[in-house]
Amino acid sequence: MASKKHLLLAALIVLIQSVGFAQTDWGWDWKDTSKIAVKNLPQHNEFLNNQYPYPARPRDQWELGFGLGLSSITGDVKPKTGFGATVSLRKALNHTFSVRAGLSGLWNAGAPNAYGVAIGQKDYKNKTYQLGIDVLTSLNTSSNYRGNPKTNVYLVTGYSLNAAEVFYKGAPGAQSGGYNIFYGQILPNGQNSQSGTITTIGGSTVNNRKAYTLFHGINLGAGIAFKVSKKANIALEQKFTFSAPGYDYLDAWKDGNSNDYYSFTSARLNINLGSNAKKVEPLYWLNPNNFVYSELNSPKHMKMPKVVLPDADADGVTDQFDLEPNTPKGAPVDSHGVSKDTDGDGVPDFKDKEVLTAKSCFPVNNDGVGSCPEPACCKEIKDMMANWKPAEKECAIGNLPSIQFKGNAKLSKDAQAALASVAAKINANPTCKVKVIGYGASSKSAQQMSWERVNAVIKYLVEKQGVSESRLLFVHSQDGDANTVDLQGTLEEGPNTVPAPHPNLRGKN
Repeated sequence: MASKKHLLLAALIVLIQSVGFAQTDWGWDWKDTSKIAVKNLPQHNEFLNNQYPYPARPRDQWELGFGLGLSSITGDVKPKTGFGATVSLRKALNHTFSVRAGLSGLWNAGAPNAYGVAIGQKDYKNKTYQLGIDVLTSLNTSSNYRGNPKTNVYLVTGYSLNAAEVFYKGAPGAQSGGYNIFYGQILPNGQNSQSGTITTIGGSTVNNRKAYTLFHGINLGAGIAFKVSKKANIALEQKFTFSAPGYDYLDAWKDGNSNDYYSFTSARLNINLGSNAKKVEPLYWLNPNNFVYSELNSPKHMKMPKVVLPDADADGVTDQFDLEPNTPKGAPVDSHGVSKDTDGDGVPDFKDKEVLTAKSCFPVNNDGVGSCPEPACCKEIKDMMANWKPAEKECAIGNLPSIQFKGNAKLSKDAQAALASVAAKINANPTCKVKVIGYGASSKSAQQMSWERVNAVIKYLVEKQGVSESRLLFVHSQDGDANTVDLQGTLEEGPNTVPAPHPNLRGKN
């Protein structure tokens, strides 16, 4: 039994020493509010809006565990290798501490050595059921040098309520294998020793007690779990259970003042319960520093202040690099903040009235103007520029046809053809305008007819030929042939529309 236990403990130590720490998976996205409980959403929303420094705790999964392993009792009689099984349910309190409730069964036995036989010890069997609650302390969840752990190294501290039934071998041997139920030891005062127990339960009453001894236990141990996937892990665990305040008959024998205790070395399979879409893994599988180091490496949540470097003279070169901190506003500067002097004459460009003075004309005056005499050609050019006047505009439209009317203001086909050629000339000379001149001033009716004929010509050129109305000047009721409308290119300005002089005399076109 001892060799097997030592082998398991050695394997546990080797596995702890070979823990891998490389991991980059966070386990969840802090922006995902679907994993936050409704009651914690106000805090998380304030965090997302940079109104509160701490994110809300996400919902995390429970862990269902099953374990099988080797058990033994350390007491007065030499133990044999026993067997144990357990089932448990674990819930994280935070990233370090978690609570685990469990039900275990331990089946142990022992046989005395030669000395034990000499002093009257007997072979024994022990059947114990434990209902316990433990606090597990995770030692390696938090790290400054990696992401989430691939392993979970933990300590076990807790309480168990134990019910033990003990058998010893000997006469009369009423139980299977020649064993008898141990009903305690009769003390010299005639009382059955129940020191360190709560009570006895189950079966017949013999020696003022029953078959099962009920007592308190303190659980201490350690373990290591290895992550297989986001839903499962396997673990090795060593746990000791000490009777409290102390019971020395777990092996049916009391010798000295030391109390008996259990050892249970188990291999465990743990399964995470709950949907990955709504809950994260148990918190002891998530490094709480993930968010902090991710923000330091690549800020996505922090409000980074805008960097503002002082530039007193607003020349675009910050004060710490500016070799001329008082440059006048608007003056061009180089990369060192010094006013530019393109021609190198000692007068900065913002003062220089001759920015590109030839070196042959140095020295220059205070305005940066060189001392070279002005060439004759330059004086002539300046005089020509001073006396230059822009050429007057001319209108190139000439020889426009006259439009003939007969009796009314309706355009004949010949008139329309003539106006089409006029429109082409107008569009080809965009700087010119055209006077449309009508005649007939002898009477009111003649004046009205003159207006209607001019209006008919303008309307046709605008609507049918696409000439801009702004380029046609409306002139009517002039002295001349009343049946004629003349077209005349011009640069003059004038009205484009004129109201009918006598609309009550309007004819039918």
